[in-house]
Amino acid sequence: MSKRRIIIGISGATGFQYGMKALELLKPMDLETHLVISSGAEMTRTLETEITREEVMAMADVVHPIKNIGASIASGSFESLGMLIAPCSMRTLAAIAHNLSDNLLTRAADVALKERRRLVLMARETPLNLGHIRNMALVTEMGGIVFPPVPALYQRPTCIDDIITHSVGRALDLFGLHVPKLPRWGDGEAVEPEAKVVSVVSLSSCLHT
Repeated sequence: MSKRRIIIGISGATGFQYGMKALELLKPMDLETHLVISSGAEMTRTLETEITREEVMAMADVVHPIKNIGASIASGSFESLGMLIAPCSMRTLAAIAHNLSDNLLTRAADVALKERRRLVLMARETPLNLGHIRNMALVTEMGGIVFPPVPALYQRPTCIDDIITHSVGRALDLFGLHVPKLPRWGDGEAVEPEAKVVSVVSLSSCLHT
């Protein structure tokens, strides 16, 4: 590739902030971001955040309409590092697991799999039924990576943004894209228990800052 590229998909599960954080962390990196957002994700954006559509579009280098099956990212000849779907709804997971390329997001994911490129799905649902688990197994067998954004509390987060940043940063690790200063287990000296105390109140209050 003359320039490194990555595809970011945002689907309709709760957690639009994960996709937005991925775009934010990728912004200073030397690569081109291609974004595709599902109609369900547009709904969660308005319900869960104050982020405008224009603000989202400004974070990506190229934005592709969800219905444009003829877009560049729909072809295997378009080179990229792969695709991150953050968050990934169970509907999107099911479509990918069963090769149902019914929109550009699922088609781009199918391309990543068929070209043996990295596909990382930040699947958001709980509890899981057997159909969800089977779909995750199918995607894994095809070479994809199911990456639920489970908080890593060893970093002792002080706000929700800490949790989101760490989860997305770890997902980007899977593409060989490393976020500077991302807390990692075993790096540096051990933190004494009394050195940093986080309460439920501190985490919840962060939501309003």
